[in-house]
Amino acid sequence: MAETLSPRLTPPITRTSPPRRILSVWLSRLAIDSWRLGEGLARGEGADAEPLALITETAHGPRIDAANYAGLAAGARPGMMLADARALCPQIAVMPSDPAGNRALLEKLAVWALRWGPWSALDEPDGLLVDVTAVAHLFGGEEQLVADVRDKFAARGFSLRCAIAPTAGAAWALAHHGPGGTILSPADDMAAALADLPVAALRLDEDVLTVLRRLGLKRIGDLTVRFGEARGRDALHRRFRSKSPTANPLIRLDQLLGRISEPLLPVTPQTMPLVQRRLMEPIRHRPLLDTVVADLAADMAQALEALAQGARRLELGMWRVDGEVAVRQLELAAATREPAHITRLFAAKLDDIDAGFGIETVRLRASWTEPLALAQSDIEAAAEVQGTSLAACIDRLTVRLGPDAVRRPVAYASHVPERAQRWQPPLDPAPPTQGHLAFHARPLKLLDRPERITVIYPTPKGYPRSFRWRGHLHEIVRVEGPERIAPEWWREKGSTRLRDYYRIEDREGRRYWIYRLGLFGDGRGGEPDWFLQGLCA
Repeated sequence: MAETLSPRLTPPITRTSPPRRILSVWLSRLAIDSWRLGEGLARGEGADAEPLALITETAHGPRIDAANYAGLAAGARPGMMLADARALCPQIAVMPSDPAGNRALLEKLAVWALRWGPWSALDEPDGLLVDVTAVAHLFGGEEQLVADVRDKFAARGFSLRCAIAPTAGAAWALAHHGPGGTILSPADDMAAALADLPVAALRLDEDVLTVLRRLGLKRIGDLTVRFGEARGRDALHRRFRSKSPTANPLIRLDQLLGRISEPLLPVTPQTMPLVQRRLMEPIRHRPLLDTVVADLAADMAQALEALAQGARRLELGMWRVDGEVAVRQLELAAATREPAHITRLFAAKLDDIDAGFGIETVRLRASWTEPLALAQSDIEAAAEVQGTSLAACIDRLTVRLGPDAVRRPVAYASHVPERAQRWQPPLDPAPPTQGHLAFHARPLKLLDRPERITVIYPTPKGYPRSFRWRGHLHEIVRVEGPERIAPEWWREKGSTRLRDYYRIEDREGRRYWIYRLGLFGDGRGGEPDWFLQGLCA
């Protein structure tokens, strides 16, 4: 007998994704560390010895944004007015705060932090969030990863606190209000582990925290115990109905415990092509500056061609001998890397440049680029006289007339006549019409705003007989309509009245497009009003 072999059954392979792990890095002294790494290093080791505060000018006087250790020991605190700090420490030194510089530094640190995970996000104003899911084994474990984070930031001169948890909210809470270097395992009970943290760990607005403290809710455990059931959550929801996460403790609590997801915006590093010229002798005359700009445009074209990119926004910076910087920005209608075109557009923006004692450095940067494929040029066509392309024409008109001078109308999905079109940049693709009502003919010319008219008709529900517009009486001989247009219920109030449109012709043969706003007895106002909105062909 032949032996029969039964098929071998293989159990299905199930793949489970690893539990999510988020690293929160809190640079608690970012402003002071940024100042110390910049100007403070020039002062030597004594930069932190004297009390120092970084201030911002407000309507009520200078306010302290940050202070060094000596300033904190002298009594200065963030948020304190400078006058109050000087009463405690008269010898405290002050420097202007630089929020823009701090944010730029934080963005650079977010890109640098990609060494610990596939993506990182800003946690403004002084923190980072890094996804370290399934990467801790590359560092020998999460304890070694946290130690590496501390060492790397300390080597750069930054003070920090960090934590790892399954959610961004839990990691933020432990980094800001928990023991330094805390690691919350996925197997741990997050509600119990975070119960002793203050409600400020929920990242709520200050006025919401004040209300919670007045209600006796000072710890996260008070929320999870007293408002864990449906009835308790309903009571808290009635008091905090805001959809903003920073004003709703229930949303923040659910994000903290992982019940709902929290969207994060990863930082994506982008390469901005940059070319510059450091001049041996400062230049003061316009022809020399035009020559330098032409050279930079040629260098930028080569840099963009190597990346297969075209420039949509260019920034030209000119550094004078006295330290002043003049910046001119150029936005293009379409991606380009034509040196002659770029040079010609910048020439129109350099007429008011004051060179002072001379310009010693000129820098050109492409801050916005788009893919632009390489193309083989036609030698014979290049030898002929080239006409001006549409994009080049639009760029020249924009530079001469202003950034908003050149626009084109596009159809928009709305049955209300004044909303049926919008204006956009001339070369941007037209949006989809989404079922635009094109079967109703519209006048060739619509007024910017409908103008009120006085209409005379024999009966309230009859056709109009005559109307007065701009001081002239027009007798109507032909009427077509009505075409009824209802309001957009999703964006207007329920009391908005209907419109009945009529195409009319007066005794002189002129045609108009008028409408009656409202109906008799519709309960939405008094007698209907009449408006003229368009002129028909």
